[in-house]
Amino acid sequence: MTRHARNCTAGAVYTYHERKKDSSASGYGSQQQRLGKDSVRNFDCCCLTLQPCRNPVITLDGYLYDKEAILEYIITKKNEYSRALKEYEKQKRKEERELEELAAIEQANKVEKFVKAESNITVKSTYEDKKPQAGPSISNMAAGKDKNVPSYWIPSKTPQAKQSVAQKPDKTIRCPMSGAQLKVKDLIEVKFTEIKDPTDKRALIVKEARYMCPVTGDTLTNSVPCAVLKSTGDVVTLDCVEKLIKKDWLHPITGEKLEDKDIIPLQRGATGFASTNDHLAAKETKPSLQC
Repeated sequence: MTRHARNCTAGAVYTYHERKKDSSASGYGSQQQRLGKDSVRNFDCCCLTLQPCRNPVITLDGYLYDKEAILEYIITKKNEYSRALKEYEKQKRKEERELEELAAIEQANKVEKFVKAESNITVKSTYEDKKPQAGPSISNMAAGKDKNVPSYWIPSKTPQAKQSVAQKPDKTIRCPMSGAQLKVKDLIEVKFTEIKDPTDKRALIVKEARYMCPVTGDTLTNSVPCAVLKSTGDVVTLDCVEKLIKKDWLHPITGEKLEDKDIIPLQRGATGFASTNDHLAAKETKPSLQC
């Protein structure tokens, strides 16, 4: 017998610790793991490519994208809408043809019924009354049934199969992060101010501290809240906004008049601290271990 109670295997009760240990070892049960700093993108990375932006643009909700990536996303969504619209129009034309065929069949049945009623006015002979009448056709190719022959080997032709109804596609293109309506004219070009260090000869993408606030000179990181000035696209810290810009509502670089809607908070990445960011825990739901 082992020394510690948690590792004791001679107990008659299947403890919570043993259940949790077996669940993690067997793959059953929901798995949770806290996300660290390395698991979330940096503040200057594209939300689609997760790489540093070459030509950064920002939405009105504060999500940063690479211009090439977001334009490709918009074009892809427009192509998907065009294909879905063609399928929808094709189905509508098919439904209209079916309604026309049903109307034609109904009209033909009315004409046939009228002709039979008119022909029954004449007196029939006794021989014709005693003549055996032909019963209804049992062929599956008669009376228009040739168009609805069941193909039991095709899943879509089985009696249990339901016809899929195509819904009219939504023309609105939405932001992949916020779900809000996204337009090309609403994308704002972002201008980051690089840190000028003559002693550091490394490439910009290799540096961990790449950009700074053009007003205060503070280094921009995930732990520093930032905002984008809509008129020029400059990225400044929120401290600069609260302490300098909101005093007289003037652009600190160009001197032009600003409004509250001209300041867009930048949606930054994660720092690993729960007090700074939300949703830092990843959860994967799996079947529970039954015993």
